[in-house]
Amino acid sequence: MIKISYICVNFKFYVMKLNYLFPHRFKRIGTLILIPFILIGWYVVNYDIEPEMFDFNVPAIFVDEIMGEKFVFGMTENNILNEIVGVVLIISFLMVAFSKEKQEDELIAKIRLDSLVWATYVNYAVLLFSMLFIYGMSFLWVMIFNMFTILLCFSFRFNWQVKKLNKTRSYEEEY
Repeated sequence: MIKISYICVNFKFYVMKLNYLFPHRFKRIGTLILIPFILIGWYVVNYDIEPEMFDFNVPAIFVDEIMGEKFVFGMTENNILNEIVGVVLIISFLMVAFSKEKQEDELIAKIRLDSLVWATYVNYAVLLFSMLFIYGMSFLWVMIFNMFTILLCFSFRFNWQVKKLNKTRSYEEEY
């Protein structure tokens, strides 16, 4: 019995030491990248910007053009500006969302987990609502933006909860 509890304690210690978060400095770097790329992305999507300098032949796994070819595994011509903006947004959102806090403890880890679960619920609520009430190209636009809602909701809720925690801690320290 002692040996089993020794293994469990060591396993728990090992699990708690898993390091899946970026260093704290990545939050600032991610934010500095995120803010201008949100504005660029909004501009590109709203005004349908596709500069010719971003036209390239790119590898494709599956292509189904509206009035053109359909094929699997090949090359296709594409303006990659949307893809560049999307990739940079995802990477910067990940850096902001999953960077360590200055004081990372068990309570912050719990807030992080709760925020992730909450963001997943919100993301799929948006998806279910959209599947039931939005159709055609509007549904496609919702799906495109839905790629970012889980990271956006997580970041907002996590930071809001951490701010509430810090206010509570500072209030308790005063008294």
